[in-house]
Amino acid sequence: MGHYKEYLLKLKNATKEENIQLNVEMKKHTSFRVGGPVDVLVTPESYEEVINIIKVCKGENIPYYIIGNGSNLLIKDGGLRGIAIKLSKLNKVTVDGAKIIAQSGASIGSVSIVAREAKLSGLEFACGIPGSVGGAIAMNAGAYDGEMSYITESALIIDENGELKTLSKEQLKLGYRTSAIIVNKYIVLEVTFSLRNWEYENIKKKMDELMQRRREKQPLEYPSAGSTFKRPVGYFAGKLIEDSGLKGTNVGGAEVSDKHSGFIINKGNATAKDILDLIELVQNTVMKKYNVELHPEIRIIGEDGNTEQN
Repeated sequence: MGHYKEYLLKLKNATKEENIQLNVEMKKHTSFRVGGPVDVLVTPESYEEVINIIKVCKGENIPYYIIGNGSNLLIKDGGLRGIAIKLSKLNKVTVDGAKIIAQSGASIGSVSIVAREAKLSGLEFACGIPGSVGGAIAMNAGAYDGEMSYITESALIIDENGELKTLSKEQLKLGYRTSAIIVNKYIVLEVTFSLRNWEYENIKKKMDELMQRRREKQPLEYPSAGSTFKRPVGYFAGKLIEDSGLKGTNVGGAEVSDKHSGFIINKGNATAKDILDLIELVQNTVMKKYNVELHPEIRIIGEDGNTEQN
């Protein structure tokens, strides 16, 4: 915790006291279910609170991290020094004609259900994606021939100067697992999606089919962060890993999934170090066998720690 206690009063002026927690185990806030504690976890309830919290962090030179649903995140065993700002309470979703305005803390899967109920098509691909709207737009999440760039109209963000801005799809520069949000470290507050009208039964059928494919092909029964590696140009990461004989390989409680080699899963009581060591083993093996470099798709933050404590 250190000197961050000195700034709690300023944080309390920026948000409600009940939105501030100290020394929180972040394994409870990530889909991998690993990671050490953060000094301070703050869960703001409004855009103004987010801006004010950022001002406190910058003014006092406190490191801060924006956390969505933690579904594409690996926090190391030593945890995070500073403040984690979790946007889960910013989860309002509004339908406006053929548009949906979703706050960044809403899960993209829940937004796809809102779209279905409003008979709006375009978000079916996202029905099984566990991430938040903010995380999904930041990395231009995609699946089953759909991706965020196809349906995004604009996003409301906080820029590097702490100012509110609305960025068009072009300004967001949505590419393969990247965007101007990641490059410029913007904070997403809400996203406007432009969809099209379609019959409810057709949308539901498509979503049901995609969910069935996920259940059959992905290890949803174990904690993970989804696909562990980005797709290398001209290859599929999962196939390279499987063809390297790594399916089922484990380090401690971390394992290359038997069901889908593109997933590293927490088979039971894995530490972040187990997962990181397995990632490195996979990278080295694939490089040696195929001369292809695999890059993690997941975001890795935090400090190394004594894994025996976890």
